[in-house]
Amino acid sequence: MSPVMTVTPFALRNIRLFIAFRIFFNARFYYPVFTILFLDFGLTIEQFALLNTVWAITIVAAEVPSGALADILGRKYLIVATSCLMVAEMCILAFIPLGNGQVIFWAFLVNRVLSGLAEAMASGADEAIAYDSLKAKGLHGGWPEVLSLQMRLRSVASIITMTLGALAYDPNVVNRILEWLSLPVVLSQQTTMRFPIYLTLILAILALITALRLEETPRKKHPGEGFQTLEALRLTVQAGAWIARTPFALAVILFGMCYDHVLRMIVTMTSQYFRLIHLPDGSFGIIASAMALLGLFAPKIAERMAKSNTPLVNIAWLSGITLLGLFGLSGFFPYFGLLPMALIFVAMLFVSFFTSHYLNMIADSDQRATVLSFNGMAFNLAYGLIGFLFAVLMARLRATGTVAHPDWEEIAVANAAFQQAIGWFPWYCLACLGLTFGYFWLRRRAPGMELTTTAPGLADRSRIQG
Repeated sequence: MSPVMTVTPFALRNIRLFIAFRIFFNARFYYPVFTILFLDFGLTIEQFALLNTVWAITIVAAEVPSGALADILGRKYLIVATSCLMVAEMCILAFIPLGNGQVIFWAFLVNRVLSGLAEAMASGADEAIAYDSLKAKGLHGGWPEVLSLQMRLRSVASIITMTLGALAYDPNVVNRILEWLSLPVVLSQQTTMRFPIYLTLILAILALITALRLEETPRKKHPGEGFQTLEALRLTVQAGAWIARTPFALAVILFGMCYDHVLRMIVTMTSQYFRLIHLPDGSFGIIASAMALLGLFAPKIAERMAKSNTPLVNIAWLSGITLLGLFGLSGFFPYFGLLPMALIFVAMLFVSFFTSHYLNMIADSDQRATVLSFNGMAFNLAYGLIGFLFAVLMARLRATGTVAHPDWEEIAVANAAFQQAIGWFPWYCLACLGLTFGYFWLRRRAPGMELTTTAPGLADRSRIQG
């Protein structure tokens, strides 16, 4: 008898293309110098904050409608559109002329809107087309392995792009390389600061090529295809109602939201935190690459946890890791403060893995992208809220510090306020988790409340759907 050939998820072309798309779309060369890049173009810190607020609002506004359109028109259309938006947003930064501050601000505003639309349209659509490809072949049980591998490969890509991006941004490094090559050219910061952008534009073009090669899995047609806008609204309401009456789906989204917005807020402020634990600015790129190395190991651990633990056990582990990291950060230990920051990055990877794993497991194919988009919208709403609360808290602590220490310099007052504000994070996270646990404790007898069900049992969707 001839041996039986076992088909793995990675034998499917769509799965390989999904992983490639995730890498090209997410691994951006300018991430290590993101804030500095805006400032070197001539923008102020206030304009930088405003532009990122516009970015977050755009994602929230477009998240769910784009997911519904993906479920109606097809996921491939949305992924291709996402890639085109990425190409457009990078072209704006690559070719905008310098010198006119007003023109630069409006160009960056358009860039942030396009970037927010791209993020929203990519959210859910790429996962949905990949998961449906597995399901069509009866291989959806291999989704954790797919998630694990793509996260690890993205980490490798991030290490490479962040390292090269930081080096390409630095005119001293670039000019030393040119000198070593015996090229009589000396480049300024205004020239080299675009190099990470040019490199990311290449990735955007590769993402577009990858998106065009994806194949849509045939799905159930929705009625009223001539009225896509009304159908998108109907599907959005339908998916929202399904989440509301499906306690397990609601639990995944709410618990994930508790962790995600706190962790993301911390990560956006890493450079200021690193300065206050006495790390030199020049080390930030190396540290970012080192943190990305965690992505080589954490997804594999999350994969094993998803297969062997109940959701409640995984929530407990995630709560422990998150709170340990947050309490550790509040100590601002010189140099050793990197250890709790590493826990923050691990917790973020776990949140991403578990929410994707559990939501894809229970959502129907015809509304999967919409459900995943609801998850993304909830995460971004919470992120916007904590950003506002943090700004208010910082303003109050700064004012209090100025009154209490009139002899201090402004930078000293700001640093002290920042340290006090970070100290609020573990208690805020505990309050969010306490409220969420309390809500689901009250609903513990509701049909479908299966947080303690073993992982294999979750495959029986009739038990967890409302």
